[in-house]
Amino acid sequence: KEILITSGGENIAAVLVENTVKNECNAISNAFLVGDKRRYLTILLTFKTMMNEDGSPHDDLAPETLKWLKSLNIHHQKMSEIGDDLKVKEALQDVINRVNSKAISNPHKIQKFAILPHEFSIITGELTPTMKLRRHVVLEKYQTVIDKLYS
Repeated sequence: KEILITSGGENIAAVLVENTVKNECNAISNAFLVGDKRRYLTILLTFKTMMNEDGSPHDDLAPETLKWLKSLNIHHQKMSEIGDDLKVKEALQDVINRVNSKAISNPHKIQKFAILPHEFSIITGELTPTMKLRRHVVLEKYQTVIDKLYS
């Protein structure tokens, strides 16, 4: 059901790759693989943040994210501070490289990634009430980010 078929005809289990990325870095809350009918794979990433009482994502980073950033000697406290931080991007590239080293073939490797401005939630529409990813909503909502990854 959640199989991506690249333009080269490779079948890729999105959830398997996404879970591998999340397991490689516990600061990542959501990983969303993109690549259906495309030449290569890209991934959208969100960091763990605190949640407001209504279930919407807060700008304050969660303890796991703060701990991971501190291990990199980065001292951001808020998601909005991460933005285009080069050290964070380099650290995430290392995570992607480790994931790619486990890939069974080149088409299964992630070529590019983007950091999204907030964690997925029911309130923001990316998750169902049972916490399942609403793939069509994420694709639609972050279409401009995805287009940049393929331009």
